[in-house]
Amino acid sequence: MIVGVDTYTHGHTDAVLQSHRWRTVANSAGYLAPQLRPGLDLLDVGCGPGTLTVDLAARVAPGRIVGLDVSAAPLGEARELAERSGVAVEFGVGDVYALDAPDDSFDVVHAHQVLQHLTDPVAALREMARVCRPGGLVAVRDVDYAATTWFPTSPGLDRWLDLYGRVARRNDAEPDAGRRLVSWAHAAGLRDLTATTSAWCYASPAEREWWGTSWAGRATGSAFAEQAVAYGLASAAELDAIAAAWLEWAAADDGWLGMLHGELLIQV
Repeated sequence: MIVGVDTYTHGHTDAVLQSHRWRTVANSAGYLAPQLRPGLDLLDVGCGPGTLTVDLAARVAPGRIVGLDVSAAPLGEARELAERSGVAVEFGVGDVYALDAPDDSFDVVHAHQVLQHLTDPVAALREMARVCRPGGLVAVRDVDYAATTWFPTSPGLDRWLDLYGRVARRNDAEPDAGRRLVSWAHAAGLRDLTATTSAWCYASPAEREWWGTSWAGRATGSAFAEQAVAYGLASAAELDAIAAAWLEWAAADDGWLGMLHGELLIQV
């Protein structure tokens, strides 16, 4: 992820990391879990605060695990988590277009919610495949924002979804990446694919409070909010209204939200 070319729509405020910290193999990499075994070397691209990386590491130890992120901001937290968890993970800043590794370095190259933020996801897939050993796996999972749905109906959340798509595309990114993964892999020359889907669902009071407060915070205090205003796509008052809509949804006793994800296992 080249600084100055790719723009990360979310940023790394606590409201964003609040959602990233929730990610585990069970809720975010179930499609990959059956392929994991002790001794595999694994690269996690876009590791963020490391919860998913550390969970992956526990499943492939004593294999070598490397977690890379475009920003150093969440890596201190990731290192502390790995130390507390008693797993060995190397964390560092990295560029998915130019990975600092020789050809055929890893058995698994994994990226969760990364390709949607890139200006050239096809080039990223080629580079991930380069560092993957023959017979290994490139594993990618990305949300498809346009397929997100919720109840009760909410004009404020309608506005949020439309605005998020506009901001992401202003960054030359693709918020509906989930449906495009197969086409991107084919464009990268990768044809041995297994495509699946899975979804996140937030419906319990605790889930709604957690997800709703996360997005209420992002709507007013994240890179997304800053970009929406800077690009002339929303005013501060409109962002306040979106945040209020998220809190209203979170408080609804019958509130429900589903987010569809595309997934690919690519045999190299």
